[in-house]
Amino acid sequence: MSAAATHDDIARFNFLANFNKYMATAVAPGNAVAFRERAEPAWIRQQGEAPQTRSEVRRAMAPDPHYRFWSALRRCGMEMRQQAGRSLVLRQKESLRDRARELNARLPSGLRLDASIKIPRYQSELDNHCMPGSYYAEYIDADVSAAANYDAGMFATTTGLFGRYLDGAGRGTAAWLQRTRPGWQPKRILDLGCGVGHNTVPLARAFPAALVVAVDLAAPMLRYGHARAVGMGVDNICFQQANAEALPFEAQSFDFIYSTMFLHETSHVALRNIFGEASRLLAAGGVQVHLEQPPYRGMTAFEQFMRDWDGYYNNEPFWSALHETDLPRLLIEQGYSAEAVFETEIHAMVEDEMPKVGVETEDFGRGGLWYACGASSQGAST
Repeated sequence: MSAAATHDDIARFNFLANFNKYMATAVAPGNAVAFRERAEPAWIRQQGEAPQTRSEVRRAMAPDPHYRFWSALRRCGMEMRQQAGRSLVLRQKESLRDRARELNARLPSGLRLDASIKIPRYQSELDNHCMPGSYYAEYIDADVSAAANYDAGMFATTTGLFGRYLDGAGRGTAAWLQRTRPGWQPKRILDLGCGVGHNTVPLARAFPAALVVAVDLAAPMLRYGHARAVGMGVDNICFQQANAEALPFEAQSFDFIYSTMFLHETSHVALRNIFGEASRLLAAGGVQVHLEQPPYRGMTAFEQFMRDWDGYYNNEPFWSALHETDLPRLLIEQGYSAEAVFETEIHAMVEDEMPKVGVETEDFGRGGLWYACGASSQGAST
């Protein structure tokens, strides 16, 4: 399903991938130097003490030339990434639509769209990640261009750290399940906020006897995601349009429920509703796990400030609140015992020739490892 790229398209994405890598490894570290040598001393002279919170660090760093330089370049990089992706896919939106239709027709039962689904305001009012129209834009009937743009640009944004097929989180989750629950074979799996199914496909491959249900609000993402999975030879996924706050499934009907970098795009109320639905749907002996970037607790004010950039400058208004939220506590509020709730790390599993990432090089929200929070239902063991 990938868009057909010309020499110039490839050159743009190669530039962006290397630009993002250079920004993360060579330019971003200068912010720590700027804070230590200029911003913090100036704040102490004015306030009589060092900055105590990330808000104070932001105010201290706001006038610093290196921070302004880095931040402006990072924002420009996100806008250039959208420009490169949209220029690639919009000129071939009809052929992409037709290819998706052909692939989807091979397994029509695997795609369930619902035109009555309402996009909640916390999504409809945003251009997530600077994407014009976000995940939902449709310029022609049965459009998939928004999804094709997302698929094409993620590799450049993440500089390959999620793997060739951007499935490092899904592959890492499958490996984690196989390690912590050896021999376990879930019969039904639910992926919340699946997008184009980057991380759904590896779970479906890891558990080929399972029915995998992948839900999302955005019809373009589901059309493309289903076509992509069919084209990759994966036939045990049902891509279904639904709101994760109120899902049309029976209680205790899924053995494994997970999400990947989904919760930070939901509102305060929606997050709690989603956790409620996941807990309602989890079967006895099952487990739910949600991959996100790490919570701010335990981090220095400076590191919180750096990680908070997306919440201010990348159209991620719920980012900060999510990373302040005590997710284990929310699960306990759903009725799980403290012993059933867990936190762990899940690392990307990528091809041998792809770059690996360690904790020391994680790029403030874009590296190939994730904080994971979850819970086991009664009788389960992790």
